[in-house]
Amino acid sequence: MEAISKFPCAHQPVRSISFPTRIHPASRGVEALLNHLKPHHSQPVSSTTCLEAETIQSDLVVLAELYNCMEELFHSPQTQQTLLRCQDGKLVEEALCGSVTLLDTCESARDLLLVLKEHMQTLHSAVRRRKGDSSIESSISAYDSFKKKAKKAIAKQLGPLKRMQNKVNSFSFSDQDQQLAFLARVLRESSTITISIFRSLLLFLSMPTFGTKGSSLISKLKPMVLFSSQKEQKNTNGVADLNNVLCSLLRRDKNGDSNGEFQRALGVLETLNVNIDGLEGGLDCIFRCLVKNRVSFLNMLAH
Repeated sequence: MEAISKFPCAHQPVRSISFPTRIHPASRGVEALLNHLKPHHSQPVSSTTCLEAETIQSDLVVLAELYNCMEELFHSPQTQQTLLRCQDGKLVEEALCGSVTLLDTCESARDLLLVLKEHMQTLHSAVRRRKGDSSIESSISAYDSFKKKAKKAIAKQLGPLKRMQNKVNSFSFSDQDQQLAFLARVLRESSTITISIFRSLLLFLSMPTFGTKGSSLISKLKPMVLFSSQKEQKNTNGVADLNNVLCSLLRRDKNGDSNGEFQRALGVLETLNVNIDGLEGGLDCIFRCLVKNRVSFLNMLAH
């Protein structure tokens, strides 16, 4: 995903009192991007938080800029020497280990988005052509089966992210070197922010199923209540909206064709499809950044 950066790595200095005396030019860009993302991602989001796709997509764009600036910073021989000096390279080894978890989560999220997009296209085709109850119900049933599998895959990814965050939080650092302290903070904060954004995306994709096994699809259909309070219910996303519109569509379709419900369903599906495209682009960009980041750490340890 290409975007015009609001946070160039070196061209617009940002005031900061946390830099060491001798700094790499990219340090200011890194600091600016961290400060932009930290207010919303200093801690991993809770399971009751439901961010919109546009917010997650925007965060992915800024996160990619952060990793690009970090990559420039890590290419500096001075930076590499400083990082390797910390406990005989332990800081780099920890970052390298964490990169495996982040790459695995990113790839899994991309796979989920790809399958979700296929279901969106199938549902859109069935609703647009109004092939009848059997075709629409079959598409919804297949989508519901996917959601059940997706919830298991998401839960499988949330566990390693939580363990990684606990490891990041437990890392103790007491070195008085100002440059090393700055680099350690960059690695810690960038990891926390990345975990938080990935968790937000997984929760966005964590979709409630229509009901329990054994009952008919029609009997399962009902509006989804994801949150306990009225205030929280206003904070929803396209995936939850789709659940509700499919419920409404199929119930009304059984009692007679409703043009309004069909148009509403098409609108939700088209919006969600655009959001998925944006999230896919963001994840593709982040995946490439994470790969470059991992290669940089491997090269540091190899020399």
